[in-house]
Amino acid sequence: MNNTNDYASFYNERRIETYSQDYENYKASDSIHYEALDNFIKNYNLKDKKILEIGSSGGFFQDMVNNYTGVDIADSLRKYYHKPYFVATDTGYPFPSSEFDAIWTFDVYEHIPDLQNALLEIKRLIRPGGVVLFQPAWQCRSWAADGYAVRPYSDFNLYGKIIKLLIPLRNSILWRAMFIFPKRLFRHTIFLLGSNFLTIKYKKIKPNYDIFWTSDSDACNNIDPHDSILWFCSNGFECLSHSSNINKLMVRTGGLIFRKL
Repeated sequence: MNNTNDYASFYNERRIETYSQDYENYKASDSIHYEALDNFIKNYNLKDKKILEIGSSGGFFQDMVNNYTGVDIADSLRKYYHKPYFVATDTGYPFPSSEFDAIWTFDVYEHIPDLQNALLEIKRLIRPGGVVLFQPAWQCRSWAADGYAVRPYSDFNLYGKIIKLLIPLRNSILWRAMFIFPKRLFRHTIFLLGSNFLTIKYKKIKPNYDIFWTSDSDACNNIDPHDSILWFCSNGFECLSHSSNINKLMVRTGGLIFRKL
């Protein structure tokens, strides 16, 4: 993963200042992802399997399974773990290939500058037959970095005021569907005709590492879950959560579950 040094200090210092109280007091059951993760563990009998959490933050989920390893970008998180924790490097994650039976990751891959290599690391680390629960924050908004949604109109010039005014329209399902579904239909059709998406399709957006306006101000990727499905299915996985073509096309939010073939 390139450009690690560009944002590691943000997650080591500024972000941990923002979330330090959560890291100390948060429990797994407090997370909005707890139910989905609990079901994932139960449905695929992962309690005693070898697990990796990518972007493990404060280690909130480390006791949900017995053989757990966490990895994140910030060395400052290490003190919150009583199970193995490692720091990602410029070249990837410090583990041998085919090391894990399952990987889960929540709200992480929208923040990784080199998305393609980060996804290839999942492919490298998971064993054949292993399962992945993949859930970034989907389709992060380009205006989040400048805090358009939370700042007053008086902060902006005329162009900025127009951007802020149009946010409700651009956030609406109908507006987004007008742009998303034609693209999905085209890509899915050529996928069914035999094309592979070995490189992930996504939109780069500008992250903000100076002012933490909102939860995705620091996001650098706008990822459509449909494009993620096409990438995994082109790279030796099957999609368990959205098995039919209609489900793949209509995917909106939540986690995707894949099995490596």
